Amino acid sequence: MRHLAAWLLNTGPVLVLALIAGAGSFTHIRDTASQHGQTGWMSWAIAICIDLTCVMAARERQRDKKTGRTRRGLASWPVLVLTGGIILSLAANLAQATPTVWGWITAATPAGAFLVAVSMLERRATGPAQDGPQTSSPTTETSQVVTDVPNRPALTREPDRQPDTPALDPALVEYARRVADEHLARRGGPVTADLIRAHLGVSDQLAADLLRTLHSTPDAR
Repeated sequence: MRHLAAWLLNTGPVLVLALIAGAGSFTHIRDTASQHGQTGWMSWAIAICIDLTCVMAARERQRDKKTGRTRRGLASWPVLVLTGGIILSLAANLAQATPTVWGWITAATPAGAFLVAVSMLERRATGPAQDGPQTSSPTTETSQVVTDVPNRPALTREPDRQPDTPALDPALVEYARRVADEHLARRGGPVTADLIRAHLGVSDQLAADLLRTLHSTPDAR
């Protein structure tokens, strides 16, 4: 309800102007058509065609601007149609005027006011909406908060870390330690992953993990 009231206060005066001015221009065009042989419903049809042609051409011109349509020639087709409608409307209104300066001014006022009101309505329709509350996405708000933090250190990528060694069975580790001790006693050298794999019958990866565990513990050889 509040938005409707705001819209009426903002657009209502322009709509009232467009209706009153359109009615005055319509009457002048209808009377001019009637005086020149187009009587009855035909005079009404001519007045409606001229006024609605101006409205349609104005909307089409704004649509071309909104869509960025490329103009060919000196003027686009909607501009030519709008110019022709304005000329016909003003000519029909001036035909009903008293042949004085003020007569021409007052007779042309309805047509001019109607065209001004239509242009204002089209300008508001194609412009960005400002009446409703502006909302921003959470991503935008988050980026603004991060940007406003003073003396924020630059983020640096940490080097990739090696995955932790999976937990091994203590009995299996102890068995591998005995194999390493026996190999050291017999051969006088450190045990290898291949030797652990051959004695324990485990996979290459598990043998490598056992050897790494033996080297990293206090009792490692």
